[in-house]
Amino acid sequence: MRDEDDYLQINGIQHYAFCPRQWALMENENQWVENVHTVEGHILHDRAHDNKLKETRGEVIIQRNLNIISNTLGIVGKTDVVEFRRNSNGICLNGMEGKFIPYVVEYKKGKPKTDNSDILQLVAQVVCLEEMLCCKIEKSAIFYWEIRSRVEVDISINIRNELIKLIDEMNSLKKRRHTPIVRMKSRCNACSFKDICLPELSKIESATEYINRRLSE
Repeated sequence: MRDEDDYLQINGIQHYAFCPRQWALMENENQWVENVHTVEGHILHDRAHDNKLKETRGEVIIQRNLNIISNTLGIVGKTDVVEFRRNSNGICLNGMEGKFIPYVVEYKKGKPKTDNSDILQLVAQVVCLEEMLCCKIEKSAIFYWEIRSRVEVDISINIRNELIKLIDEMNSLKKRRHTPIVRMKSRCNACSFKDICLPELSKIESATEYINRRLSE
């Protein structure tokens, strides 16, 4: 049985997939810095939650800000939006006639990324709902504010396995209280953690490298 403090926050999955060092600075060293990108992201999520927690639109029941958990993976968090779409192959909902299939919608400020960081956060939410509701969710979506559009995601076995591997890595770093070394990348310039992470230090020669270089001269 996991201790409650051992559960990983689902929103941290996106941070880790984007940059393990960024996540470790938050998780292991309790660091957090705001910039214009993080503030805009908070505003967008507030908008997603800034309505009735539950509403009905035709054949769809919309639920916002759901508390979700997976005891199997040891992750916990909240959803932005879950659409319960009426479908005869779905599940029963308390107090509702018919059956429904859950469809998760995660909101993001920017545009689709070239990596899977946003997708993995979405899949983590899907896995939690599947475990809680005893169902199977094959598709969900990410809404990107910059393009004002949803990008639908197939919840494949490959991306599920990638999530499990990533969670194992996160748990390992958390248990060891280890923060990975900095590795400078172009995206570091826009990161709110730049002044804490100091990615430019990766360009400086380490003591070991200096000694080895001098010995070889």
